[in-house]
Amino acid sequence: MQGTLVTGGTKTPATTAAVAGLASGVEPFWLDLDGLDEEAVQLLCETFRIHPLAVEDAEHFGQRPKIDEFDDFTYFVVHGATPDGSGTLEMHIFLLPDSLVTVHRGECPALADVYARIDRHHSIGDTSAEVSLLYMIVDSLIDTFFPVLSQFDDRIDELEDDILRTPTEAQLGVLFDMKRSLITLRKVVTPQRDMFAGLASGVVTLPGMTVEAQRYFRDLYDHLIRIADVVDGYRDLLSGVMDTHVSTVSNRLNVVMKQLTIIATIFLPLSYLTGFFGQNFSFLIAHITGRFPFFVFGLGLEIVAALILLYFFRKRGWLGGPTA
Repeated sequence: MQGTLVTGGTKTPATTAAVAGLASGVEPFWLDLDGLDEEAVQLLCETFRIHPLAVEDAEHFGQRPKIDEFDDFTYFVVHGATPDGSGTLEMHIFLLPDSLVTVHRGECPALADVYARIDRHHSIGDTSAEVSLLYMIVDSLIDTFFPVLSQFDDRIDELEDDILRTPTEAQLGVLFDMKRSLITLRKVVTPQRDMFAGLASGVVTLPGMTVEAQRYFRDLYDHLIRIADVVDGYRDLLSGVMDTHVSTVSNRLNVVMKQLTIIATIFLPLSYLTGFFGQNFSFLIAHITGRFPFFVFGLGLEIVAALILLYFFRKRGWLGGPTA
């Protein structure tokens, strides 16, 4: 079993004997587990008497945020954001009388802030220690969304500027990755917002919850509303940036096609004239002879035709000049 036992502001490695000793007393404590092995599962089922269905849920990660109320404990699944914004931090929380058990996998940077607040003896009024600790853990997890969304904002601005300068295929791949990350965040933020809406409104009641504590949980709900709105706004903004990328590429393609069309149109009458004079009719051979007719008909007509077309293109504004 890998985990940390926190009691009275002191952190110690979690052992079955130490947890069993604290569980039989009245001093509140926090057990933070890094995953669930066989020993940890047995501890939760036998020492804490947590329902097997809740323990089974805690063994399997990848679940949506939720609150399940049981007879003698409340089970939470809460999510935060990873520092790079590519995924979420999932935490399972058991709120029991006089104790709190959290389960996560791997490093959880959000808990560093919780330990610091415990060292400062942070609490929320006259609320029980378990509810105060629950608030601090959830608050730290929710706060992880804000720097990630700030990075998204900066990255979107950079992409917009780069796309307007020079659109590339690599930018399109980055846009799809960012949109996929936002969808991942939205999948956990929206149900988590609805979950804490019930908690803030009193639909879900926690043991030890007071009016003062409810204000703090209402603040968590307000944060989640703001995060959900920002995620939806960035998702729409990314869709707009993708449309801008497609439009910019299309406009550049149109410019290239216009240039090629102008070149092809200029050479069209030249090809006709050279083809006409190259048919070797007897009249042409007999009457158009000498240097002067060559310069007039052989070169002059081609130059005049090209100049007429260039004047026409400029008059219509196709070459950047005035429009007709």
